[in-house]
Amino acid sequence: MTADVHSTRVLDSTMAHRESGTGVPIVFLHGNPTSSYLWRNVMPGVGSGRLLAPDLIGMGDSGKPDIEYSFADHARYLDAWFDALGLRDVVLVGHDWGGALAFDRAARHPDRVRGIAFTETIVKPMSWDEFPEGGRELFRAIRAEGVGEAMILDENAFIEQALPAASATPLPPADLAVYRRPYPTRESRRPLLRWPRSMPLGGEPADVVTRIEAYDRWLEASPDVPKLLLTFAPGAGTMMSSDIIAWCAAHIAALEIEHSDAVAGHHTPEDQPELIAAAIAAWAERLGLTDSHRTVTTGRSGVST
Repeated sequence: MTADVHSTRVLDSTMAHRESGTGVPIVFLHGNPTSSYLWRNVMPGVGSGRLLAPDLIGMGDSGKPDIEYSFADHARYLDAWFDALGLRDVVLVGHDWGGALAFDRAARHPDRVRGIAFTETIVKPMSWDEFPEGGRELFRAIRAEGVGEAMILDENAFIEQALPAASATPLPPADLAVYRRPYPTRESRRPLLRWPRSMPLGGEPADVVTRIEAYDRWLEASPDVPKLLLTFAPGAGTMMSSDIIAWCAAHIAALEIEHSDAVAGHHTPEDQPELIAAAIAAWAERLGLTDSHRTVTTGRSGVST
């Protein structure tokens, strides 16, 4: 199944997305510093449904308006994209900040979501001690005024270094080139800097922490919306520790945890796309999430292996 690429007018700019299939919409949301290209090997294996993967504003082939690229900005443009395409009742699939945006949208529009699948994403505000030890020094440096600009705006470190380093399997040069292409200049890389500075660590930034606390309340109080967490044997750059996964099991209603012993780094859709696709397809079919006449059901709680 080949995905077509579309461009949609959204607010004062445009957003690009990949699309294939028909039926109930399943929307795949990427994080930093990737794009809809992240899902290229996942979408074909999911099968049924109208499969859509947008490029977040300022990323991939989407437009680059003169905005701050805050979490709120991304949510605002994403809301407008959903409205422009008439997507009202959807299954959301998220990785990294894409998962956070999926939770945020579901919390604000609970009547428009059928289910959420997620992997390696931001589920709660964290203390610095909860953040993976291997990433603490990097993220502290990025937050330092002038240092983060030099690393990400001047040296493009999130594309050239962080992205390849957070995959368990080597990222082929041709694929890295696709991820690099949208960011040829210092100005074009501003979204890549704002995302790591938005990571909710030690209570900052306060606006992002507030939004995450809001979607955490929804996650705990939404037993009518099935949720699926996909985990793997930890590889390079893995963000969700065993403690964070245990937190999810204790605090997210209607959650299933599908674990594989296959190794994956932080960018799980790059490392294990077939396993991700198969798990999402089986979960959605069993719960009737892609049945246009379905009655709302909840997933079983617990851990699958």
